[in-house]
Amino acid sequence: MLGASVLAIAVAQYASGARAQSIIPPSVPATPGLAAAPTTATRGFEEVIVTAQKRSEKLQKVPMSIQVLDSKALSRLNVNEFQDFVKFLPSVSYQTAGPNQTSIYMRGVSSGDNANHSGPLPTVGSYLDELPITTIGGVLDVHVYDIARIEVLPGPQGTLYGASSEAGTLRTITNKPDPSKFEAGYDIQGNTVEHGGQGFVAEGFVNIPLTPEAAVRLVAFDEHDAGYIDNVFGTRTFATSGATINNAAYVKNDFNPADSFGGRGELLVNLNDDWSVLTTVLAQDQRNSGFFAYEPSIGNLEVQRFQPDTDHDRWEQAGLTVTGKIGDYTLTYSGGVFLRDVHQRTDYTDYSIFYDAVYGSGANWKGANGLPLANPQQEIDAKDHFNKESNEVRLASPSEDRLRFIVGAFQEIQDHGIEQDYQIQGFSPALTVPGWANTIWLTKQMRTDEDEAVFGELSFDILHNLTITGGVRPYWYDNSLRGFFGFSEAYDAMTGYSSGEGATGGNCFAGQSYADAPCVNLNKSVTGSGETHKINLTYKIDDQRLVYFTYSTGYRPGGVNRNGNFAPYQADSLTNYELGFKSSWLNNTIHFNTALYDEDWNLFQFSFLGPNSLTIIENAPAANIRGIESALDWRATNQFTVSSGLTLTDAVLEKNFCGTIGQTAALLSTCSTAYVLANDGALKGAQLPYTPPVKGNVTGRFTFDLPGDWAGHVQTSVVYQSRNHVGLRAQDNALLGSMPSYATVDASAGIERNRLAIELFVKNLFNSDGEENRFTPCTIAVCAANIPGIPRAIYVVPVQPLTVGIRLSQRF
Repeated sequence: MLGASVLAIAVAQYASGARAQSIIPPSVPATPGLAAAPTTATRGFEEVIVTAQKRSEKLQKVPMSIQVLDSKALSRLNVNEFQDFVKFLPSVSYQTAGPNQTSIYMRGVSSGDNANHSGPLPTVGSYLDELPITTIGGVLDVHVYDIARIEVLPGPQGTLYGASSEAGTLRTITNKPDPSKFEAGYDIQGNTVEHGGQGFVAEGFVNIPLTPEAAVRLVAFDEHDAGYIDNVFGTRTFATSGATINNAAYVKNDFNPADSFGGRGELLVNLNDDWSVLTTVLAQDQRNSGFFAYEPSIGNLEVQRFQPDTDHDRWEQAGLTVTGKIGDYTLTYSGGVFLRDVHQRTDYTDYSIFYDAVYGSGANWKGANGLPLANPQQEIDAKDHFNKESNEVRLASPSEDRLRFIVGAFQEIQDHGIEQDYQIQGFSPALTVPGWANTIWLTKQMRTDEDEAVFGELSFDILHNLTITGGVRPYWYDNSLRGFFGFSEAYDAMTGYSSGEGATGGNCFAGQSYADAPCVNLNKSVTGSGETHKINLTYKIDDQRLVYFTYSTGYRPGGVNRNGNFAPYQADSLTNYELGFKSSWLNNTIHFNTALYDEDWNLFQFSFLGPNSLTIIENAPAANIRGIESALDWRATNQFTVSSGLTLTDAVLEKNFCGTIGQTAALLSTCSTAYVLANDGALKGAQLPYTPPVKGNVTGRFTFDLPGDWAGHVQTSVVYQSRNHVGLRAQDNALLGSMPSYATVDASAGIERNRLAIELFVKNLFNSDGEENRFTPCTIAVCAANIPGIPRAIYVVPVQPLTVGIRLSQRF
């Protein structure tokens, strides 16, 4: 009934059409506070300023679909991390395996990639202030505190944001230093999770004017997220040796806690009335243990893991932004360095058990005595090091000019050092990868992604209420992958994998070396160039309403397959046709915004686990995505507001995906349904994965006065999303199934006086068992196989169970 009620609300809103500027109206004060005293007349929404088009503009005047969570919304929704706010962004979907292991998608532009380190670049670009932070393997989970706003720009942003903003851009904008005043604050939170433990968050900031022209802003936080998944006792038996192992040493309740801490320092210096310099340093350290998914075959919120699972993710960013005037024109330079180090240890027992049961692989996993190991458990020791440098310079003419422009140049290079060490304790030294004890498989590579572009947008007011904008971005990319991947030569010779799945010493390139890899057997690069385009026509009906049409394109660079026996994959592209309407009504107390879009995704990059669970990337033919995103914000009185958002999406494959011809990049153009099913393909009309056809939310907030100068509030939010798939291929969906629809309810109530506030909040009030992802740890046909006596290795990442907390906030 709850899901049906939410859907009814969403459909009613869809009929009226809207896309509002904020989930929580920005007119309510931001201090952990509530509402001002009532007045006779209902006040309208305050203006929200965004920089989506790299100019400061009023949100309701920008002719594009933008979803914004401002500082007030983030505070009132009790947002600390990515999973807290993404549910309130109807155009954004995602897959996740846990904190900092999340891939995001917009408007259904998703092929269900496995986020492998050697996989395709993301389709959504991520920015922290002016600097890109897009990395493979997961969107950066920036701790959300003292944040001015989060801007979501659905649709191709290829002109101003370039590569990996093919489907859209996610921007996190921090609060900047303010030389005009001193301010500070802190927030302390404690919470408890149903079926889990207790957590806390401690946060604080201070803004210190140094001179009338300079200020520094400092932020720090410490967060502990409680675990709620139990590692329960279990056994597994290896088919070859007959040996049975158990996980008694690792049994533990609530074994998936997450701890993170970090901070931010920003220094702003206004050199004079025209020039300013902003320097920023940020750092975050997150340590997780356990596993963030459960096994339905074992029990709800229960799993059986046989070796330790740990994840240590650290990142730092240093940035410089210089802004100034050259005559009437504004010049902006932004550049910085981003470093990220991830160290994971992952239990890979599932792979060992299932490959032994299906293929008898245990006979090849031998010890020093030359006999098969009784216990050939595998584990992965993985290390990723990212080093990203970016620079952008742009020049903008005055925004009030009839003819106005933005022109600029962009450069980025990212090195990604990859180490994936697959280990079997006691593995024969004669079979290990040379120089790596107990290592059966090693990936030791350097991936480099380079991107350069120039860009420009030109706008002309044909009439006082009719504007045309054109944009173009010529680009060049050079992506390479170099190093070692595979087994040892001796292991290849024994198993016969040298025919293509493994990499042998005989395949090594003479005279080449990389780090401490045994040799170099992969050294490939791919280059490309092209341009993206944008045309926008905007008609202002009056000062409160406008309608626009946009044609825009985006792209994602091609790259090199991790298995060098496969040809490089090509760049893919997205073409977007969008019709939008933005409006304010009744003295700015109602906002209706809506956008309809039709997108063609051509030669999209599709990554999947092939034989021996090795990632392969191929170009699928094409997909079509149609939808509508809308919202309604209504400030009914000074005390009562309602905000809602909705996205309806129809994202499907346009023709059968048959795969490529042999080991080339050439697509097999046509094939029968029988061929698709026999060769792990995808059928025409298949729904793109991680794309719920319906996703929406409704939030209501009521504020009121209390005795003793106290003010109070109550707030309720309902979020709903429909059933969606986790795979594109027919076999994936048959074996994995789909994620059912679900709804969650959050609620809060609090009081405030003199900038001191206390709030009680509840997340997932009715303890919904919604799913955020489901996956297998190896090739789906193997690890999801029905084998008597072995639980299917299908994992489900759940929505966090019912969480109750209390928060104390104060501002000075």
